[in-house]
Amino acid sequence: MAGPIATAGTAAPRTGAEAARDRGGYRPALSLLASLFFMWGFITVINNTLLPHLRSVFDLDYTQTTLIESVWFIAYFVASIPAAKLIERVGYQRALVTGLGIMALGTLGMILAAHRVSYAITLTALFVIASGITLLQVAANPYVAVVGPAESAPARLNLVQAFNSLGTTLAPLFGGYLILGRSASGNAAAGATLTPAERLADAQSVQLPYLIVAVVLVVLAAVIARFPLPAISGSGGITARAARAERAGLSLWRHRNLVLGVPAIFIYLIAEIGVSNLFINFVSQPEIGDLTHAQASRYLFLLWGGMMVGRFVGSYLMQRRPAETVLAGAAIGACAVMLVATFATGHLALWALISVGLFHAIMFPTIFTLGIRCLGPLTEEGAGLLIMAIAGGSLVVVQGWAADRYGLQHSFLITAACELYVLFYALWGCRTGAAARPAGA
Repeated sequence: MAGPIATAGTAAPRTGAEAARDRGGYRPALSLLASLFFMWGFITVINNTLLPHLRSVFDLDYTQTTLIESVWFIAYFVASIPAAKLIERVGYQRALVTGLGIMALGTLGMILAAHRVSYAITLTALFVIASGITLLQVAANPYVAVVGPAESAPARLNLVQAFNSLGTTLAPLFGGYLILGRSASGNAAAGATLTPAERLADAQSVQLPYLIVAVVLVVLAAVIARFPLPAISGSGGITARAARAERAGLSLWRHRNLVLGVPAIFIYLIAEIGVSNLFINFVSQPEIGDLTHAQASRYLFLLWGGMMVGRFVGSYLMQRRPAETVLAGAAIGACAVMLVATFATGHLALWALISVGLFHAIMFPTIFTLGIRCLGPLTEEGAGLLIMAIAGGSLVVVQGWAADRYGLQHSFLITAACELYVLFYALWGCRTGAAARPAGA
C-alpha cells in the first residue's frame, strides 16, 4: 500500500526501498500495472461492439443506444472525487484492488442483465464497471508516474498507455467473435428484424464474454493484493499540493490554456466516442460498406489500431515540431476526413471514418499537456479539472439524437465541428500569457 505523500520541498533521507526503486526494482510492478491499463482499455472498447448488439436486442433508437455510452462517461464525473478520497484513505494498492473488484461486480451485473434481458440493469452494470475504471485511472496514473526515477516518468507513462492502446485494438476482435459472431443480430443484414426467440438468444450471448472478463479481473485483483508494490513515500513520493501560502493570490482562471483546455478535452471526447460508438452501425449501411455487424467489428479493429500507430507517429513528430503545431495538423486532418465520411458513400466514406483514428490519437494527451503548461503550484488542481472533462463522452447522446432526426451519416457533422474547436485551441487557446507564466519561465 502506498505510504504518505511528501510535501513540497520535503527532503527526506533515501530509504532502501527508494534506492532499489531507482535501480530498477520497480519494473516488475510496472509490468503488472501495465495489465491494468490493458484491461480498462479492453473493457471500454468492448462497448463499441456491444452497442449495435444491444440496439438489436432491445430494439433501441440511436438516442437510447448512445445513452448507454453516456451513462458510462457520467461515471467519470460522479466517481472521480470519491475515488481520490478513497485513495487518500486506503492507499494506492488497496484502491487498485477495490477498483478491480468493482469492475468484476459490474461484469457480473451484465450477466444478470443478459439473463433478465433488461435495459435498465444493463445501464446500471455499465455504470458500475465505469466507476471501477475511474478508480483505477485516478490511482494507477500517478502511481506509475512516481514509482520510478522522475527523469523517466514520461517514458513509463507512454509505455503503459501503449498497453492501453493494445487493449483497445484487440477488444473489437474479442467482441466481434464472442458477441457479434455468435448472435443473430451480428450476422443479419442491416435493418433486419429479429424474432423474440432470437432476441433472447442474442441477449444471452454476452454471458460467456463477460464471465471470462469477470474471472480475469478477480484473478488480477488477487495478484495485485499479494504483490509487493513499492511504497510511495519520502522524497520519492507524489508531490503534494503546494502550501496554501505558495498558492495565495494565484488563480486558475488567469491561465487561458487551462480555461479553454477543459472544454477542449470535453468536446474532443464527444468526437472520439461518437465515432467509435456509431462506427459499426455506419459501416454496416448498404450505401457505405454493406457489412454484417460481425464483419464491421473487424474494421473497428483498424480504427483503434490506427490510434495506436498515431500515438507513436505523433510522439516522433513532437520531437521536431511544437506540440501545438502537431495538434493543429491533426485537427485539420480529422475535420477533413469527417467531412468526407459525412458526404461521400461506399468505401471512400468507410476508409475516411477509419482514418480519423490516426488524427485523434494524439489529441487527448496533447491537450492535457498543453492545458497544465505553466500552471506551477496550481498544476494539481488544473489536472483534476482536465480529468473530470472526460465526462464529455456522456454527451454522445446528442449525436444519437441527431442521427435519429437527420440521419446517421449527417450526424458526423457534429464530429467535424468538434475538430474545429480543437484547431482553435491549438492555434490560439493553448497560448500562455505573460501574466500566467511562473517566475523564471
